[in-house]
Amino acid sequence: MIEWLQQFLDALLETGRDVLPIAAIIIGFQLLVIRKPLAHPGKTLLGFINVLIGITFFLDGLKMALFPLGELMANQLTAPGFLNISDTAAAADWRNYGWVYLFGSCIGFATTLAEPSLLAVAVKAEEISGKAISAWGLRIAVSLGVAFGIGLGTFRIVTGTELYYYIVVGYIVVVIQTLFAPRLIIGLAYDSGGVTTSTVTVPLVTALGLGLASTVPGRNPLLDGFGLVAFASLFPIITVLGYAQLAEWRSKRRQSNHS
Repeated sequence: MIEWLQQFLDALLETGRDVLPIAAIIIGFQLLVIRKPLAHPGKTLLGFINVLIGITFFLDGLKMALFPLGELMANQLTAPGFLNISDTAAAADWRNYGWVYLFGSCIGFATTLAEPSLLAVAVKAEEISGKAISAWGLRIAVSLGVAFGIGLGTFRIVTGTELYYYIVVGYIVVVIQTLFAPRLIIGLAYDSGGVTTSTVTVPLVTALGLGLASTVPGRNPLLDGFGLVAFASLFPIITVLGYAQLAEWRSKRRQSNHS
């Protein structure tokens, strides 16, 4: 208990050093540029302390649970006994890792659906658009994009192919979709790619990639273990733009049927 408390205090001090510049900039602009005092200094200080404690607990939880859990699942799913493989050639065959692709897709979908930042963006998008954009539909579209991206990213790690092939092709698709997608959704689609890489998704996805690259024969964790977050950012843009294009096509089809 004493050892954990010491580690927590060290993490709290480290978090304070990281957050202090942000607080200094905000307070500095408030006092020196805007030239107005803080409206509620007591509440501001209390909120700052809550943020420090919350971030510290969150980072401690990552180290204790999420990172080990992702690496453990990667190790178990790639174990020779689980895959029923007995030689190096079979271990290098991408067709033997179907459960890995499925797990990566499922964990990408579930973590994105629970992502607080995505929920906030989806609720605001529905509110501002007058419910023309469904918050639930947007969350599902983004989650499907992350699921596909993480599944494809684990396939890339297993096969050892170059990351930039997928990224270049993906952004070519995004550019083409942008030319034909409704203007209402373009900015939101691009933002949707960013909000997926947040507090819930990134730790598990990163741990999964590192664990997978550490267990698949011939893979280097430093070279192959990273890159899944890029997939989680790219493919939601594609699915949200596709969702908007499909919704627009269905709307035009209904209007033509009524006329």
